[in-house]
Amino acid sequence: MNSNQNRSTDMNHLMTEDLARAHMSARLGEAHQLRMGSRVARARRLSRKAEKAAQQARLALARAL
Repeated sequence: MNSNQNRSTDMNHLMTEDLARAHMSARLGEAHQLRMGSRVARARRLSRKAEKAAQQARLALARAL
């Protein structure tokens, strides 16, 4: 009987470890997605800023002519 209890306890520990790994993997995936989203948002902001600067440069050139 003690052997069965040990196996049951070992299985519970293994399942708990697997669950912990799954949670950690999910959190890491979420963190990666958030970082990627932040990078995309930053790239969009910088792109809009560059487009605005280019437009202002075109306007300044047109006024100078």
